[in-house]
Amino acid sequence: MDETSDEPPTSAVLLDNCHFSQVVFNNVEKFYVPGGDITCYYTLTQNIVPRGKDWVGIFRVGWKTTREYYTFMWAPLPSDTRSDTAVQQHIQFKAYYLPKDDEYYQFCYVDQDGVVRGASVPFQFRAETEDDILVVTTQGEVEEIELQNKNLRKENEELKVSCASLEKQNINLQEELNKMQELQNSLESLRSNTEKLELELNSLKKENKQLKELDDCREAELHQLKEQVQNVTSDKERLETRLKTALDHMDQLQSQVLNYEEKVENLSFMDRDKTEQLESLKEENRQLRTIATQQVKPSLSITVLRGARAERPRHPCQCAGTNQQNHDLMNELEKQKRLFEILQAKKNEANEENQKRREDELLRHLSQAEEVSAFSGASQAQAPVPSPEVGGLLFGNPYCAAGATLGAGTADLVSIRKCPMCDEVFPEGSETSQYEAHVQSHRLECPICRETFENSNRQVFDDHIFCHSLE
Repeated sequence: MDETSDEPPTSAVLLDNCHFSQVVFNNVEKFYVPGGDITCYYTLTQNIVPRGKDWVGIFRVGWKTTREYYTFMWAPLPSDTRSDTAVQQHIQFKAYYLPKDDEYYQFCYVDQDGVVRGASVPFQFRAETEDDILVVTTQGEVEEIELQNKNLRKENEELKVSCASLEKQNINLQEELNKMQELQNSLESLRSNTEKLELELNSLKKENKQLKELDDCREAELHQLKEQVQNVTSDKERLETRLKTALDHMDQLQSQVLNYEEKVENLSFMDRDKTEQLESLKEENRQLRTIATQQVKPSLSITVLRGARAERPRHPCQCAGTNQQNHDLMNELEKQKRLFEILQAKKNEANEENQKRREDELLRHLSQAEEVSAFSGASQAQAPVPSPEVGGLLFGNPYCAAGATLGAGTADLVSIRKCPMCDEVFPEGSETSQYEAHVQSHRLECPICRETFENSNRQVFDDHIFCHSLE
Protein backbone atom coordinates (compact mmCIF):
# COMPACT_ATOMS: atom_id res chain seq x y z
CA MET A 1 0.00 0.00 0.00
CA ASP A 2 1.03 3.67 -0.32
CA GLU A 3 3.08 5.13 2.47
CA THR A 4 0.72 8.10 2.78
CA SER A 5 -2.55 7.91 4.69
CA ASP A 6 -4.56 9.67 1.96
CA GLU A 7 -6.91 7.46 -0.01
CA PRO A 8 -6.88 7.90 -3.79
CA PRO A 9 -10.05 9.07 -5.58
CA THR A 10 -11.98 6.08 -6.92
CA SER A 11 -15.32 5.43 -8.51
CA ALA A 12 -17.70 2.66 -9.38
CA VAL A 13 -17.38 3.32 -13.15
CA LEU A 14 -17.40 0.10 -15.18
CA LEU A 15 -14.72 -0.85 -17.69
CA ASP A 16 -16.92 0.06 -20.65
CA ASN A 17 -16.76 3.75 -19.66
CA CYS A 18 -12.95 3.92 -19.28
CA HIS A 19 -10.47 5.37 -21.81
CA PHE A 20 -7.37 3.16 -21.82
CA SER A 21 -5.61 4.90 -24.76
CA GLN A 22 -4.98 8.29 -23.12
CA VAL A 23 -2.02 6.94 -21.09
CA VAL A 24 0.34 4.34 -22.64
CA PHE A 25 2.58 2.20 -20.37
CA ASN A 26 6.05 1.45 -21.81
CA ASN A 27 8.69 -1.25 -21.17
CA VAL A 28 6.42 -3.42 -19.05
CA GLU A 29 8.13 -6.72 -18.20
CA LYS A 30 6.37 -10.05 -18.33
CA PHE A 31 7.38 -10.65 -14.72
CA TYR A 32 9.19 -8.83 -11.94
CA VAL A 33 11.43 -10.47 -9.37
CA PRO A 34 9.92 -10.24 -5.86
CA GLY A 35 11.84 -8.32 -3.18
CA GLY A 36 12.99 -5.46 -5.40
CA ASP A 37 11.67 -2.06 -6.35
CA ILE A 38 10.09 -1.72 -9.77
CA THR A 39 9.83 1.32 -12.03
CA CYS A 40 6.74 2.00 -14.07
CA TYR A 41 7.23 3.95 -17.33
CA TYR A 42 4.25 5.57 -19.05
CA THR A 43 3.49 8.24 -21.63
CA LEU A 44 0.88 10.99 -21.21
CA THR A 45 -0.70 11.67 -24.59
CA GLN A 46 -2.09 15.03 -25.71
CA ASN A 47 -5.63 13.73 -25.03
CA ILE A 48 -5.26 13.95 -21.24
CA VAL A 49 -4.67 16.88 -18.93
CA PRO A 50 -2.87 15.67 -15.79
CA ARG A 51 -4.14 16.94 -12.42
CA GLY A 52 -2.81 16.87 -8.90
CA LYS A 53 -4.90 13.93 -7.68
CA ASP A 54 -4.08 11.54 -10.55
CA TRP A 55 -2.50 8.25 -9.44
CA VAL A 56 -1.05 4.99 -10.76
CA GLY A 57 -2.19 1.77 -9.16
CA ILE A 58 -1.42 -1.93 -9.39
CA PHE A 59 -4.58 -3.96 -10.01
CA ARG A 60 -5.11 -7.72 -10.12
CA VAL A 61 -6.29 -8.82 -13.55
CA GLY A 62 -10.04 -9.19 -13.58
CA TRP A 63 -10.80 -6.05 -11.55
CA LYS A 64 -14.16 -4.36 -12.08
CA THR A 65 -13.84 -0.91 -10.45
CA THR A 66 -10.99 1.37 -9.42
CA ARG A 67 -11.69 0.58 -5.79
CA GLU A 68 -10.05 -2.81 -6.22
CA TYR A 69 -6.46 -1.51 -6.41
CA TYR A 70 -3.72 -3.36 -4.52
CA THR A 71 -1.36 -0.42 -4.07
CA PHE A 72 -0.91 2.98 -5.65
CA MET A 73 1.43 5.96 -6.04
CA TRP A 74 0.53 9.57 -6.74
CA ALA A 75 1.31 10.51 -10.31
CA PRO A 76 3.77 13.44 -10.53
CA LEU A 77 2.74 16.43 -12.61
CA PRO A 78 4.88 17.09 -15.68
CA SER A 79 6.98 20.21 -15.78
CA ASP A 80 5.09 21.58 -18.78
CA THR A 81 1.39 20.91 -18.41
CA ARG A 82 0.46 23.02 -21.46
CA SER A 83 2.51 20.99 -23.93
CA ASP A 84 0.60 19.53 -26.89
CA THR A 85 3.04 16.60 -27.26
CA ALA A 86 3.35 13.32 -25.40
CA VAL A 87 5.22 13.44 -22.07
CA GLN A 88 7.28 10.57 -20.66
CA GLN A 89 6.83 9.89 -16.93
CA HIS A 90 7.86 7.19 -14.48
CA ILE A 91 7.04 6.08 -10.96
CA GLN A 92 8.93 3.76 -8.63
CA PHE A 93 7.05 1.27 -6.45
CA LYS A 94 8.79 0.12 -3.26
CA ALA A 95 9.23 -3.63 -2.79
CA TYR A 96 7.54 -3.53 0.61
CA TYR A 97 4.16 -2.59 -0.95
CA LEU A 98 4.26 -5.01 -3.88
CA PRO A 99 2.18 -8.21 -4.05
CA LYS A 100 3.77 -11.46 -2.82
CA ASP A 101 1.79 -13.94 -4.93
CA ASP A 102 2.25 -15.03 -8.54
CA GLU A 103 -1.10 -13.71 -9.84
CA TYR A 104 -1.24 -11.54 -12.91
CA TYR A 105 -1.31 -7.78 -12.29
CA GLN A 106 -1.28 -4.65 -14.45
CA PHE A 107 -0.60 -0.92 -14.11
CA CYS A 108 -3.57 1.48 -14.41
CA TYR A 109 -3.51 5.29 -14.63
CA VAL A 110 -6.54 6.79 -12.77
CA ASP A 111 -7.42 10.52 -12.81
CA GLN A 112 -8.76 12.44 -9.83
CA ASP A 113 -12.36 11.70 -10.90
CA GLY A 114 -11.71 7.97 -10.41
CA VAL A 115 -11.77 7.20 -14.15
CA VAL A 116 -9.13 4.88 -15.72
CA ARG A 117 -7.19 6.64 -18.48
CA GLY A 118 -4.70 3.88 -19.35
CA ALA A 119 -3.77 0.23 -18.56
CA SER A 120 -0.65 -1.91 -19.17
CA VAL A 121 -0.26 -5.49 -20.27
CA PRO A 122 -0.45 -8.11 -17.53
CA PHE A 123 2.67 -9.17 -15.58
CA GLN A 124 3.65 -11.38 -12.65
CA PHE A 125 5.78 -11.15 -9.55
CA ARG A 126 7.95 -14.30 -9.65
CA ALA A 127 11.57 -15.41 -10.06
CA GLU A 128 13.09 -16.31 -13.45
CA THR A 129 12.94 -20.12 -14.12
CA GLU A 130 14.54 -22.53 -16.56
CA ASP A 131 11.23 -22.91 -18.36
CA ASP A 132 11.87 -19.60 -20.06
CA ILE A 133 13.68 -20.96 -23.17
CA LEU A 134 14.25 -19.54 -26.57
CA VAL A 135 11.65 -20.58 -29.12
CA VAL A 136 12.81 -20.91 -32.74
CA THR A 137 10.20 -20.49 -35.40
CA THR A 138 10.25 -21.18 -39.15
CA GLN A 139 9.90 -18.66 -41.97
CA GLY A 140 6.30 -19.59 -42.54
CA GLU A 141 5.48 -19.04 -38.92
CA VAL A 142 7.27 -15.72 -39.01
CA GLU A 143 5.24 -14.64 -42.03
CA GLU A 144 2.09 -15.82 -40.32
CA ILE A 145 3.04 -13.86 -37.19
CA GLU A 146 3.79 -10.78 -39.31
CA LEU A 147 0.45 -11.13 -41.00
CA GLN A 148 -1.20 -11.41 -37.63
CA ASN A 149 0.73 -8.36 -36.46
CA LYS A 150 -0.37 -6.48 -39.58
CA ASN A 151 -3.95 -7.42 -38.91
CA LEU A 152 -3.53 -6.46 -35.32
CA ARG A 153 -2.04 -3.10 -36.33
CA LYS A 154 -4.93 -2.52 -38.74
CA GLU A 155 -7.36 -3.47 -36.03
CA ASN A 156 -5.44 -1.23 -33.68
CA GLU A 157 -5.80 1.68 -36.12
CA GLU A 158 -9.49 1.00 -36.43
CA LEU A 159 -9.72 0.85 -32.68
CA LYS A 160 -7.84 4.14 -32.46
CA VAL A 161 -10.28 5.76 -34.91
CA SER A 162 -13.17 4.27 -32.98
CA CYS A 163 -11.53 5.43 -29.76
CA ALA A 164 -11.16 8.96 -31.14
CA SER A 165 -14.80 8.91 -32.20
CA LEU A 166 -15.77 7.63 -28.80
CA GLU A 167 -13.66 10.30 -27.13
CA LYS A 168 -15.38 12.93 -29.24
CA GLN A 169 -18.72 11.47 -28.30
CA ASN A 170 -17.53 11.41 -24.71
CA ILE A 171 -16.57 15.08 -24.92
CA ASN A 172 -19.97 15.91 -26.40
CA LEU A 173 -21.65 13.83 -23.73
CA GLN A 174 -19.49 15.51 -21.10
CA GLU A 175 -20.59 18.91 -22.39
CA GLU A 176 -24.21 17.79 -22.37
CA LEU A 177 -23.66 16.43 -18.90
CA ASN A 178 -22.27 19.79 -17.80
CA LYS A 179 -25.26 21.51 -19.35
CA MET A 180 -27.55 19.06 -17.61
CA GLN A 181 -25.69 19.74 -14.39
CA GLU A 182 -26.15 23.48 -14.88
CA LEU A 183 -29.82 22.92 -15.62
CA GLN A 184 -30.03 20.74 -12.54
CA ASN A 185 -28.41 23.50 -10.47
CA SER A 186 -30.79 26.05 -11.97
CA LEU A 187 -33.70 23.75 -11.20
CA GLU A 188 -32.51 23.36 -7.61
CA SER A 189 -32.14 27.12 -7.32
CA LEU A 190 -35.64 27.60 -8.70
CA ARG A 191 -36.97 25.01 -6.27
CA SER A 192 -35.30 26.75 -3.34
CA ASN A 193 -36.65 30.10 -4.53
CA THR A 194 -40.08 28.54 -4.94
CA GLU A 195 -39.94 27.17 -1.40
CA LYS A 196 -38.90 30.57 -0.09
CA LEU A 197 -41.72 32.22 -2.00
CA GLU A 198 -44.18 29.64 -0.65
CA LEU A 199 -42.96 30.33 2.88
CA GLU A 200 -43.33 34.06 2.31
CA LEU A 201 -46.79 33.48 0.81
CA ASN A 202 -47.85 31.45 3.85
CA SER A 203 -46.45 34.15 6.12
CA LEU A 204 -48.33 36.83 4.19
CA LYS A 205 -51.53 34.77 4.36
CA LYS A 206 -51.17 34.44 8.13
CA GLU A 207 -50.45 38.14 8.43
CA ASN A 208 -53.44 38.93 6.22
CA LYS A 209 -55.63 36.70 8.37
CA GLN A 210 -54.40 38.44 11.51
CA LEU A 211 -55.03 41.84 9.93
CA LYS A 212 -58.56 40.78 8.99
CA GLU A 213 -59.21 39.63 12.55
CA LEU A 214 -57.77 42.88 13.86
CA ASP A 215 -59.93 44.81 11.39
CA ASP A 216 -63.01 42.94 12.59
CA CYS A 217 -62.10 43.79 16.18
CA ARG A 218 -61.59 47.42 15.23
CA GLU A 219 -64.95 47.51 13.45
CA ALA A 220 -66.62 46.00 16.50
CA GLU A 221 -64.93 48.57 18.74
CA LEU A 222 -65.92 51.36 16.34
CA HIS A 223 -69.52 50.15 16.34
CA GLN A 224 -69.47 50.01 20.12
CA LEU A 225 -68.00 53.51 20.28
CA LYS A 226 -70.67 54.78 17.91
CA GLU A 227 -73.34 53.27 20.14
CA GLN A 228 -71.71 54.87 23.17
CA VAL A 229 -71.59 58.23 21.37
CA GLN A 230 -75.27 57.89 20.51
CA ASN A 231 -76.05 57.03 24.13
CA VAL A 232 -73.97 59.97 25.34
CA THR A 233 -75.68 62.25 22.82
CA SER A 234 -79.11 61.11 23.99
CA ASP A 235 -78.02 61.55 27.62
CA LYS A 236 -76.72 65.01 26.74
CA GLU A 237 -80.04 65.96 25.13
CA ARG A 238 -81.91 64.61 28.14
CA LEU A 239 -79.62 66.54 30.48
CA GLU A 240 -80.03 69.67 28.39
CA THR A 241 -83.79 69.26 28.70
CA ARG A 242 -83.46 68.83 32.46
CA LEU A 243 -81.10 71.79 32.60
CA LYS A 244 -83.59 73.90 30.67
CA THR A 245 -86.31 72.81 33.08
CA ALA A 246 -84.05 73.61 36.03
CA LEU A 247 -83.23 77.00 34.54
CA ASP A 248 -86.94 77.72 34.12
CA HIS A 249 -87.46 76.72 37.72
CA MET A 250 -84.57 78.96 38.69
CA ASP A 251 -86.23 81.76 36.75
CA GLN A 252 -89.38 81.23 38.76
CA LEU A 253 -87.39 81.14 41.98
CA GLN A 254 -85.61 84.33 40.88
CA SER A 255 -88.97 85.98 40.33
CA GLN A 256 -90.07 84.85 43.80
CA VAL A 257 -86.83 86.17 45.26
CA LEU A 258 -87.39 89.53 43.59
CA ASN A 259 -90.93 89.59 44.99
CA TYR A 260 -89.55 88.71 48.42
CA GLU A 261 -86.99 91.48 48.07
CA GLU A 262 -89.71 93.99 47.22
CA LYS A 263 -91.72 92.84 50.23
CA VAL A 264 -88.64 93.04 52.42
CA GLU A 265 -87.91 96.51 51.11
CA ASN A 266 -91.49 97.63 51.83
CA LEU A 267 -91.35 96.06 55.26
CA SER A 268 -88.05 97.82 55.86
CA PHE A 269 -89.60 101.17 55.05
CA MET A 270 -92.60 100.33 57.24
CA ASP A 271 -90.31 99.17 60.00
CA ARG A 272 -88.33 102.38 59.72
CA ASP A 273 -91.54 104.43 60.04
CA LYS A 274 -92.72 102.31 62.94
CA THR A 275 -89.38 102.68 64.60
CA GLU A 276 -89.52 106.45 64.27
CA GLN A 277 -93.04 106.46 65.67
CA LEU A 278 -91.90 104.18 68.47
CA GLU A 279 -89.02 106.48 69.31
CA SER A 280 -91.33 109.49 69.39
CA LEU A 281 -93.79 107.63 71.59
CA LYS A 282 -91.03 106.50 73.87
CA GLU A 283 -89.86 110.09 74.21
CA GLU A 284 -93.40 111.28 74.93
CA ASN A 285 -93.92 108.44 77.43
CA ARG A 286 -90.66 109.34 79.14
CA GLN A 287 -91.79 112.93 79.47
CA LEU A 288 -95.16 111.82 80.81
CA ARG A 289 -93.51 109.53 83.32
CA THR A 290 -91.29 112.38 84.41
CA ILE A 291 -94.27 114.62 84.88
CA ALA A 292 -96.26 111.90 86.73
CA THR A 293 -93.46 111.12 89.10
CA GLN A 294 -92.91 114.71 90.22
CA GLN A 295 -94.17 115.42 93.73
CA VAL A 296 -96.45 118.33 94.55
CA LYS A 297 -94.70 120.91 96.75
CA PRO A 298 -96.54 121.92 100.03
CA SER A 299 -96.07 125.63 99.34
CA LEU A 300 -98.49 125.46 96.41
CA SER A 301 -101.66 127.35 96.82
CA ILE A 302 -105.01 125.78 97.24
CA THR A 303 -105.86 126.92 93.78
CA VAL A 304 -102.99 125.01 92.43
CA LEU A 305 -104.01 122.02 94.53
CA ARG A 306 -107.51 122.26 93.29
CA GLY A 307 -106.40 122.70 89.82
CA ALA A 308 -104.19 119.71 90.29
CA ARG A 309 -107.03 117.76 91.84
CA ALA A 310 -109.27 118.78 88.99
CA GLU A 311 -106.66 117.63 86.52
CA ARG A 312 -105.93 114.24 88.16
CA PRO A 313 -108.92 112.33 86.72
CA ARG A 314 -107.92 113.47 83.28
CA HIS A 315 -104.17 112.66 83.52
CA PRO A 316 -104.48 108.87 84.18
CA CYS A 317 -106.76 108.55 81.14
CA GLN A 318 -104.25 110.27 78.98
CA CYS A 319 -101.51 108.01 80.36
CA ALA A 320 -103.61 104.91 79.82
CA GLY A 321 -104.34 105.91 76.22
CA THR A 322 -100.69 106.60 75.56
CA ASN A 323 -99.62 103.29 77.10
CA GLN A 324 -102.20 101.40 75.02
CA GLN A 325 -100.96 103.09 71.87
CA ASN A 326 -97.38 102.23 72.77
CA HIS A 327 -98.36 98.64 73.43
CA ASP A 328 -100.09 98.38 70.06
CA LEU A 329 -97.09 99.86 68.33
CA MET A 330 -94.80 97.40 70.06
CA ASN A 331 -96.99 94.48 69.04
CA GLU A 332 -97.08 95.72 65.46
CA LEU A 333 -93.33 96.14 65.52
CA GLU A 334 -92.87 92.59 66.83
CA LYS A 335 -95.15 91.25 64.10
CA GLN A 336 -93.23 93.13 61.48
CA LYS A 337 -89.94 91.76 62.85
CA ARG A 338 -91.26 88.20 62.87
CA LEU A 339 -92.54 88.65 59.31
CA PHE A 340 -89.16 90.09 58.31
CA GLU A 341 -87.36 87.13 59.89
CA ILE A 342 -89.68 84.68 58.11
CA LEU A 343 -89.10 86.42 54.78
CA GLN A 344 -85.35 86.53 55.42
CA ALA A 345 -85.34 82.78 56.21
CA LYS A 346 -87.33 82.02 53.07
CA LYS A 347 -84.99 84.17 51.04
CA ASN A 348 -81.91 82.38 52.46
CA GLU A 349 -83.52 78.99 51.90
CA ALA A 350 -84.37 79.91 48.31
CA ASN A 351 -80.82 81.15 47.73
CA GLU A 352 -79.33 77.98 49.18
CA GLU A 353 -81.62 75.78 47.09
CA ASN A 354 -80.88 77.85 43.99
CA GLN A 355 -77.13 77.64 44.58
CA LYS A 356 -77.18 73.89 45.29
CA ARG A 357 -79.32 73.13 42.24
CA ARG A 358 -77.12 75.25 39.99
CA GLU A 359 -73.93 73.60 41.30
CA ASP A 360 -75.33 70.08 40.82
CA GLU A 361 -76.56 70.82 37.30
CA LEU A 362 -73.31 72.54 36.39
CA LEU A 363 -71.07 69.69 37.65
CA ARG A 364 -73.25 67.07 35.96
CA HIS A 365 -73.23 68.98 32.70
CA LEU A 366 -69.44 69.48 32.83
CA SER A 367 -68.80 65.77 33.48
CA GLN A 368 -71.15 64.91 30.61
CA ALA A 369 -69.28 67.32 28.31
CA GLU A 370 -65.94 65.68 29.22
CA GLU A 371 -67.34 62.21 28.40
CA VAL A 372 -68.66 63.45 25.05
CA SER A 373 -65.30 64.97 24.13
CA ALA A 374 -63.49 61.78 25.18
CA PHE A 375 -65.66 59.48 23.01
CA SER A 376 -66.39 61.62 19.98
CA GLY A 377 -63.00 63.36 19.66
CA ALA A 378 -62.24 66.76 18.25
CA SER A 379 -64.25 66.12 15.06
CA GLN A 380 -67.42 65.31 17.04
CA ALA A 381 -67.00 67.98 19.74
CA GLN A 382 -70.32 69.36 20.92
CA ALA A 383 -71.13 72.95 21.79
CA PRO A 384 -69.80 74.00 25.22
CA VAL A 385 -72.11 73.65 28.17
CA PRO A 386 -73.84 76.91 29.09
CA SER A 387 -72.08 78.20 32.16
CA PRO A 388 -73.61 80.33 34.85
CA GLU A 389 -70.46 82.45 34.62
CA VAL A 390 -71.67 84.22 31.44
CA GLY A 391 -73.25 87.44 32.61
CA GLY A 392 -72.69 86.44 36.27
CA LEU A 393 -75.82 84.77 37.56
CA LEU A 394 -78.26 83.97 34.77
CA PHE A 395 -81.14 85.81 36.47
CA GLY A 396 -79.20 88.43 38.38
CA ASN A 397 -79.36 86.96 41.90
CA PRO A 398 -77.33 89.49 43.92
CA TYR A 399 -77.17 87.43 47.13
CA CYS A 400 -75.36 84.30 45.91
CA ALA A 401 -71.62 85.05 46.11
CA ALA A 402 -70.73 81.37 46.10
CA GLY A 403 -72.58 80.88 42.83
CA ALA A 404 -70.55 83.67 41.22
CA THR A 405 -67.32 82.13 42.48
CA LEU A 406 -68.38 78.72 41.13
CA GLY A 407 -69.23 80.31 37.77
CA ALA A 408 -65.77 81.87 37.61
CA GLY A 409 -64.21 78.44 38.36
CA THR A 410 -66.28 76.91 35.57
CA ALA A 411 -65.04 79.54 33.16
CA ASP A 412 -61.47 78.58 34.07
CA LEU A 413 -62.27 74.95 33.32
CA VAL A 414 -63.40 75.71 29.79
CA SER A 415 -60.57 78.30 29.34
CA ILE A 416 -63.01 81.27 28.97
CA ARG A 417 -61.81 84.49 30.53
CA LYS A 418 -64.69 86.89 30.07
CA CYS A 419 -65.86 89.39 32.64
CA PRO A 420 -69.42 88.46 33.70
CA MET A 421 -70.27 92.14 34.33
CA CYS A 422 -68.95 94.10 31.35
CA ASP A 423 -68.25 91.18 28.93
CA GLU A 424 -64.60 92.21 28.63
CA VAL A 425 -62.51 89.29 27.28
CA PHE A 426 -59.08 88.55 28.74
CA PRO A 427 -56.49 86.64 26.66
CA GLU A 428 -55.37 83.20 27.84
CA GLY A 429 -51.87 84.49 28.59
CA SER A 430 -53.13 87.13 31.06
CA GLU A 431 -52.62 86.59 34.77
CA THR A 432 -55.46 85.21 36.92
CA SER A 433 -54.97 87.88 39.55
CA GLN A 434 -55.61 90.63 36.98
CA TYR A 435 -58.84 88.93 35.90
CA GLU A 436 -60.01 88.45 39.51
CA ALA A 437 -59.19 92.06 40.41
CA HIS A 438 -61.22 93.28 37.42
CA VAL A 439 -64.22 91.15 38.41
CA GLN A 440 -63.93 92.22 42.07
CA SER A 441 -64.06 95.88 41.01
CA HIS A 442 -67.68 95.31 39.90
CA ARG A 443 -68.77 93.89 43.29
CA LEU A 444 -69.64 95.23 46.77
CA GLU A 445 -68.72 93.13 49.79
CA CYS A 446 -70.64 93.14 53.07
CA PRO A 447 -68.21 93.87 55.93
CA ILE A 448 -70.24 91.72 58.34
CA CYS A 449 -71.06 88.47 56.49
CA ARG A 450 -68.70 88.92 53.48
CA GLU A 451 -71.56 88.52 51.02
CA THR A 452 -70.92 90.19 47.64
CA PHE A 453 -73.27 92.31 45.50
CA GLU A 454 -73.05 93.89 42.06
CA ASN A 455 -72.46 97.64 41.80
CA SER A 456 -75.77 97.97 39.97
CA ASN A 457 -77.59 96.64 43.10
CA ARG A 458 -76.44 99.41 45.41
CA GLN A 459 -79.89 99.76 46.99
CA VAL A 460 -80.00 96.04 47.76
CA PHE A 461 -76.58 96.29 49.36
CA ASP A 462 -77.76 99.21 51.56
CA ASP A 463 -80.89 97.25 52.58
CA HIS A 464 -78.68 94.30 53.44
CA ILE A 465 -76.52 96.48 55.69
CA PHE A 466 -79.64 97.89 57.29
CA CYS A 467 -80.92 94.40 58.04
CA HIS A 468 -77.72 93.73 59.98
CA SER A 469 -78.34 96.90 62.01
CA LEU A 470 -81.79 95.60 63.06
CA GLU A 471 -80.46 92.26 64.33
